[in-house]
Amino acid sequence: MAAAGLLITAAPGAGAATPSADVEPPTEAIDVIPGARTETPALVEGIREAVDAKAGAADAARAHLAAQEDRYKIAEPGRDLAPVQTLKQGAEETVRLQQKHRGVPVLGGQYVVRMENAGGKRVVTGTSGKYFTGLTAGVKPAVDESTAVRRAVTSTLERLGGAKLARTDAPRKVRKDEPQPLRGDAAGLVVVPRGEGVLAYHVTVRGSHPVTGAPVIQQVYVDARAGYPLLSFSGIKTLAPERTAADPAPKASGTAPASAAAGSGTRLDGTRVPLEVRPADGRFLLADDARMAAGSKNALTTWDARDKDVAEVMGTWPAGLKEYSSPTAEFGKDATESGAVDAHWAAGQVYDYYKQRHGRDGLDGRGGAVNSLVGVTDWGMPYVNAFWDGTKMVYGSGDETYRPLSADLDVVGHEMTHGVVENTANLVYAGQSGALNEAIADYLGNAIDVDRSGTPMDHPDAGLIGEDLCRTGGPRACALRDLNDGATTSRNFLGVTFSTDNGGVHLNSTIFSGALWDLRQDLGAELADRIVYKALTSYLTPLDGFTDGRNAVLAAAREVGATAKQLAVVKRSFNAHGIVDDWELALGVDSDELFGRLNTIGSSVQAGGGWWTAAKSNDDGTEPYSVYAGRVDGRGAPKLLSPNDGRYHVNPATDGTTVVWTAYGPDGLDILSRPLTGGPVKKLYSSTSSDVSGLRVDKGTVVFETLGLFDRHVQYLRPGDPRPTAVDGGSEEILTALPSVRNGRIAYAKLYPDATTGAYRLGVEVLDLSTGRATLTEQLDEPESLGQTGINGSHVFWLTEANVNDEGQTGIRRANLDGTGAYDISAEGKPAALIASDLTVSETAVTVNATTPDTTWRNETLPKNWQFTTDGSRKERVSCNRGEQVSPAAVSGTQVVWLDGTTGWTTLTTRPRPAGTCG
Repeated sequence: MAAAGLLITAAPGAGAATPSADVEPPTEAIDVIPGARTETPALVEGIREAVDAKAGAADAARAHLAAQEDRYKIAEPGRDLAPVQTLKQGAEETVRLQQKHRGVPVLGGQYVVRMENAGGKRVVTGTSGKYFTGLTAGVKPAVDESTAVRRAVTSTLERLGGAKLARTDAPRKVRKDEPQPLRGDAAGLVVVPRGEGVLAYHVTVRGSHPVTGAPVIQQVYVDARAGYPLLSFSGIKTLAPERTAADPAPKASGTAPASAAAGSGTRLDGTRVPLEVRPADGRFLLADDARMAAGSKNALTTWDARDKDVAEVMGTWPAGLKEYSSPTAEFGKDATESGAVDAHWAAGQVYDYYKQRHGRDGLDGRGGAVNSLVGVTDWGMPYVNAFWDGTKMVYGSGDETYRPLSADLDVVGHEMTHGVVENTANLVYAGQSGALNEAIADYLGNAIDVDRSGTPMDHPDAGLIGEDLCRTGGPRACALRDLNDGATTSRNFLGVTFSTDNGGVHLNSTIFSGALWDLRQDLGAELADRIVYKALTSYLTPLDGFTDGRNAVLAAAREVGATAKQLAVVKRSFNAHGIVDDWELALGVDSDELFGRLNTIGSSVQAGGGWWTAAKSNDDGTEPYSVYAGRVDGRGAPKLLSPNDGRYHVNPATDGTTVVWTAYGPDGLDILSRPLTGGPVKKLYSSTSSDVSGLRVDKGTVVFETLGLFDRHVQYLRPGDPRPTAVDGGSEEILTALPSVRNGRIAYAKLYPDATTGAYRLGVEVLDLSTGRATLTEQLDEPESLGQTGINGSHVFWLTEANVNDEGQTGIRRANLDGTGAYDISAEGKPAALIASDLTVSETAVTVNATTPDTTWRNETLPKNWQFTTDGSRKERVSCNRGEQVSPAAVSGTQVVWLDGTTGWTTLTTRPRPAGTCG
């Protein structure tokens, strides 16, 4: 886990220099905001410096940067900055340039040059962005592309489904002729701008969630030196958080349609609206050819996807998809109830807003086709979400509570604005930059809605997103967010990993969108919208966070002519929401820090014998991870256990005597061990094909799980064993997973064919290493999935789920070590049952990492650590820290260590006893 929004950084550098004297003097003092950990300034304002008026815009921009090398510290802009886009509006020119390091693109490295070109003269008026001056990394990979793709897929498979062993795993993993749920496509090399830079393969993993079947588009960056996935986040830009190679869309012919017609329809709220439609073969299609007829001759088209599952349309264009049609130009009840009328009408309203208020022709600014899909389901079940997938808007079918997701203009405006963001600042959809992406989509989408509906800005419901989606309830019953919720960084920022809401892109968005909405209330709609749009299109760049966003909005306000009084309003709005310099330093916790700023992703912690162990990178995340160990009472300095050999050393475990861990290198992975007292590092196991998880050690016995695309097997190594032994004999018909070990006994989940029926069953098995006897525990039901096991001196514990039709609640079950006495210490069906994904036990306590079934995303529904007595008689929160808590590891009694994201950085944290109910 790494700092949400602080993950990608660059090497420290100096401030900006004064411009040379051979250029046109500025009309006001030059304002330079230094870049964070780079010599290139983040923002330059107040200049009017002449450049060649006859050259191409990109060449003129790069010539300016070269001429002002003392200021920008960009030695060779012509070589290291490639043109991305030039936006021209009247005399204004905004040039976006992509940084390259030794010919390889730099992730998020983008610099913007703003110019005016009129009357035969061209001047540069300002610059902004991120150019990383400290990059020195080599660009020759040590890992081949196929290995990077395989590790991206297996890491995504483990992240999505590794916490459970499900009955549905059997046909997928045992029968190798079944299609794989995920596939990876390499998109080339990039440099991740951490420190001197990390060369990585960019791999897009697509397919279906191995447990839920939900669509997956995961962007994974695999270190090209060691093959470890160092960055991973979802590429699906949804309206709301999900708890759980593309075919091209149809293209316009480039000629005007033979004819067009005026149609009409009724929206889901009962309003009758005009629709631009196209006659074709005796029917009328929801295709608007009129709005772009004078330009690109593309259309705004609404497509009927009611027989399609969301996974079929994610990033692809399914064969046979048809435009929504009607026998007459009056679209009737069917078009209304599917959401087609709303989607088509609203797409036109959003297009008109951007064209009329900002002079923008469509989402890409060049009159590109606008495509909307309505009625998408989740395997035939209701789908209550909407998203932009990079090519089109997709609207879910809704359910008994929610109308189809196109039923609210702000939802349509939100999704279409994602397309505008992607074609301008292209804010990376993770962490703080992802929260900015969501905030701008919310702000502009809602701006369109309140303007078209005539809702006053001071109306109590003016800031609601999705308030018109309820079939029967009032506006607040179904609203997904409220831009007037008053969220601030100090009270509401939630530090979470990229595996939760992509690092808080929705959870933290109203902190920034709330500041923007305040501007609209105080400055008026027209001026505020101009400022926000100008900041998006001319100032913001892909990796900008909250403070960068504040600076961009202030600069945009100055550019559009805001008065001193109005600028004061802008500053006041951001101050009120806590968006000020170094706001992250004010976030507090109720626990004790053992090891700070780990700056890692995908590595867990463990504890045993009075010691903890964890992986850590350096502060800028440049270095491959190293394994450390320390005392759980905080005394003494942490010990470095792993060698500094360029590999990623992750997922360590300890019993207080020995530390074991996994090392990822270009040729495979090894399980290594070393005594806490020092001594040589010993290799226990190597693999070039399988991944490893669930590593544990107790009294020298090491257990782990090997995970491939088709199999999962628990293995163990006793002291002196030359090679590991599979608890299931390595059978292709049996899967074992999620091991724990204590006092010579190993517990694990097992998926096996019934000897009588051949049907697959799940159970928890305990293997006694002293006798070699394996015993299945008693069954209380037929579980559909099992989660992590834990074992102490008297019982075995595990997570279980039998009802797949609830909201994902899990039971916490225990049995005696001989398999008898199965008992639920927290039943799956009880009202307060949790959705647990991890478990750890001491002799007196069971701690689970879990969320609550509440679908309203907020602090209380993030992953938290909950502790039970071993008989289930008491349940408490381990910590009341705000933000995400993951990877709990029992120490002894009630003490637990875990990874905590409250401060925006990941820290190893502990409490000696639970905090209580946190009410």
